Amino acid sequence: MPLVSVIIPTHNRSGLCIKAVTSVLTQTWKDVEVLLVDDGSDDDTLMRAARIADPRLRVFSQENKGVSAARNLGAAHACGRYIALLDSDDYWLPTKLERQLRFMREGGFHISQTEEIWIRRGKRVNPKHIHTKVAGWMFAPSLALCLISPSCVMLTRALWDEVGPFDEALPACEDYDLWLKTCLRVPVGLVPEALVVKTGGRADQLSGKIIGLDLYRIYAMRNVLDQGVLNDEDKDELVRMLRMKAMIYIKGCLKRGRFAEAQRLRQLLGPRLAAG
Repeated sequence: MPLVSVIIPTHNRSGLCIKAVTSVLTQTWKDVEVLLVDDGSDDDTLMRAARIADPRLRVFSQENKGVSAARNLGAAHACGRYIALLDSDDYWLPTKLERQLRFMREGGFHISQTEEIWIRRGKRVNPKHIHTKVAGWMFAPSLALCLISPSCVMLTRALWDEVGPFDEALPACEDYDLWLKTCLRVPVGLVPEALVVKTGGRADQLSGKIIGLDLYRIYAMRNVLDQGVLNDEDKDELVRMLRMKAMIYIKGCLKRGRFAEAQRLRQLLGPRLAAG
């Protein structure tokens, strides 16, 4: 059995995803399997993957169901004691797995992430201050926006079995949803090295295609609140953020004449929007 299972979901990114796969297969840590999940591509992804003569690569294909379903399919077939995620448009530096595994074992972490390098339209950019990664018990800081990057994260299989799978009903912010559930249970470690290259600035990215991402963060917070697992302090923080994001979203709907959508969200959240 491999120690680490790396799940790479992809859709119509044949060149990029092969670069991602190669960055895993050429890691200094060799005890790994790569689960490439093709999410209904109509390009040459499967043909190019078939040319990689490495038994550590396992390729799966499904009809187009979205990134959550693709990651969940990979996790269902994963054999490793650790699960790592990698988006198909990102790639790892050669020592990523080796350094992150050592960090987790020495610190006793069930989940960790690394720092990352951002590339936008071929040029390196610096993340904004609000994207600064934190470590430890980070539920409250993670409410405003997602602070865990999928391509940087690795978690134990035991933790995945507790917090997973990704919510396939969410077309976006599915990672935000899972990390909120995770941050309630365990502290998150941070490897203080940039070991992942995260690329962006393309039209095929969800962040560019979906308008109003905060709506799905609202859904995620509502789901966590409904589970009834929060202590009083965490509940107060979540309700405050939920109310703030909901009111901003509702005001935006009213400004654009989307009165039915504003009313739908009011009804969905009900008394949670009341002052208190």
